[in-house]
Order: sequence, then C-alpha cells, then structure tokens
Amino acid sequence: MPESSSREQKKKPAAEKPQKTPKKPRTTSRPWVAPLMLGCWLLGLIWLVVFYVAGQDIPFMNDLGNWNLLIGMGLIAVGFVVSTQWI
Repeated sequence: MPESSSREQKKKPAAEKPQKTPKKPRTTSRPWVAPLMLGCWLLGLIWLVVFYVAGQDIPFMNDLGNWNLLIGMGLIAVGFVVSTQWI
C-alpha cells in the first residue's frame, strides 16, 4: 500500500550516530587469573585428599560429612571457571 504524502512530510532525516572505535582484544591475561586458578585446584585437591585420608580424625571435617566432597569439587569447579579468563 502506498504511503500518503502527509506521512512523507513528517519524516525527519536520520541523525548521524557518532562512530565508536572498536575495542582491541586482550593479548595477555590478567595477572590474578593463573594464581587463583591453580590455588583453587590445589586447595580443592588437598581438601579431598585430607578428607579421605584423615577426615575422621579432624572434628570439623567429621561434622561436615559428605559436604566435604561438595566443598572440594566446588573449589575445583571454581578453578575451571576462572580458567576461562586465562589467555
């Protein structure tokens, strides 16, 4: 359907948008990524090993029960999530 002439008169010229400069991709990773990633992996691994080896002798680990598995695996998972920031 053709547009009416009154509609054509009401159209305003499009305003020009300022051009944004594109961001350059990072070529290096942030300095805190690798130590945090490795720290989470090692802490999670140590947590699980201590739980399996001496968990019955440590009072707070004995109280947590199977939650120790979630804590250890959670720390390892956080390490993997942080590793996505490493270039």
